[in-house]
Amino acid sequence: MIKRLLILGAIAFSSLSLMAENSDIALPAADMTAGTEMMEAFAQRKSIRKFADRELSLQDMGNLLWAAMGQNRQDGRLTAPSCRNFQEIRLFVFDRKGVSEYLPATHSLRHVVDGDYRNLVAAGQDFVNDAPFSLVMIADMTKFGNVDERAIMMASVDAGIVSENISLACAGLGLATVPRATMKSAEIISLLGLADNHIAIMNNPVGFEQKD
Repeated sequence: MIKRLLILGAIAFSSLSLMAENSDIALPAADMTAGTEMMEAFAQRKSIRKFADRELSLQDMGNLLWAAMGQNRQDGRLTAPSCRNFQEIRLFVFDRKGVSEYLPATHSLRHVVDGDYRNLVAAGQDFVNDAPFSLVMIADMTKFGNVDERAIMMASVDAGIVSENISLACAGLGLATVPRATMKSAEIISLLGLADNHIAIMNNPVGFEQKD
């Protein structure tokens, strides 16, 4: 009887561990008092390619992702406008441990795959691997229906808006970033298990600036 209870307990513990591994990571609510004034953020915005060996806190991450494309209204609209409010841009975090997707509706991160795949974002530009993580903007073109030249153009515009939100947020929050389009797009789409109607458009490596 005791042996059976121990076995059942082990099974229950394993199940809870598995649930924890597969569950979403809730982010701290964005701190609306963080950072500089808006005009100061514009004044400080610059592209930075030298990153310090320093991780961001979970609060830093929550602030940044919310600024990038978090929900800022009860109706589900985001800080980043999009064509006809399609919200076709999906934001993925590539770090040393794996890849997660930011979920604006719950302000959380959903684990996608284990492993360090920042090299796919770097695509030969090694400075990207020095950043603690990279944010990758991928457009879900199913939101447009027909994938034509106009739809691709608008998805690119929307990805650019998210990237600019990231750049300004980094400037205001004392972080470092640079907007990029270079990356191994096809390999990233394959890694994430996304359909061919998804397009990797832009990315922003993020961290703290390495001072000379």
